[in-house]
Amino acid sequence: MASRGVVGLFLLFALPVLCLELRRGIPDLDEEEEENEKRQKLVRKKQQEAQGEKASRYLENVLKPHQEMKLKKLEERFYQMTGETWKLSNGHKLGGDEDLLLDNASQTSFETANREAAKRRNLPKPVTKVSPPAEQPPQKKVLDLPEEPPEAAEEVVTVALRCPSGRVLRRRFLKSCSSQVLLDWMMKIGYHTSLYSLSTSFPRRPLEVEGSWTLEDVGITVDTVLNVEEKEQSN
Repeated sequence: MASRGVVGLFLLFALPVLCLELRRGIPDLDEEEEENEKRQKLVRKKQQEAQGEKASRYLENVLKPHQEMKLKKLEERFYQMTGETWKLSNGHKLGGDEDLLLDNASQTSFETANREAAKRRNLPKPVTKVSPPAEQPPQKKVLDLPEEPPEAAEEVVTVALRCPSGRVLRRRFLKSCSSQVLLDWMMKIGYHTSLYSLSTSFPRRPLEVEGSWTLEDVGITVDTVLNVEEKEQSN
């Protein structure tokens, strides 16, 4: 009985000490768990950032160019079905700045087009005799076009010339202007009236131009697209 009492007293005094030691060890475990949890959160955050950056690069370098190419092909197919492929070209900015453009190197390309058209017609080359004026295109002269009216002005139409090269030029005119101004414009951009003519787009028919007729008289009452076409060779 005495030994049991001694053991009981020993346990009674040792139990508080044991509990105290256990309490001292628990905070260390809690701190270690917190550190592990922080490290895991940091690793997950870095992984998420890496995945986001990877997805952003894929969107910018792969998906976006693919979508743009697909839209461009759909646009080309639509204009080919509607017969308006000229809309795929860059066109020409409104404002009458073609004078500056033609005074530069582009004038050479227009002159080349005229020479090639003349070669296809087998026009005689001047040797020693001077060809009669009727058989030779007249000398170049400076053609002055009327001042381009403001876009918001009344009785104004926008005329677009679709050239054989595929380029499209646009300019505004008053409906009361002489229809001869269209031929002057065509001459000014390098297409001589002896080799080229104007025709409407739809329905396709030659445009009849007279000096006494206005643009409204020849049917140009709304924005219009005209084709610059090479004249058919006469036998």
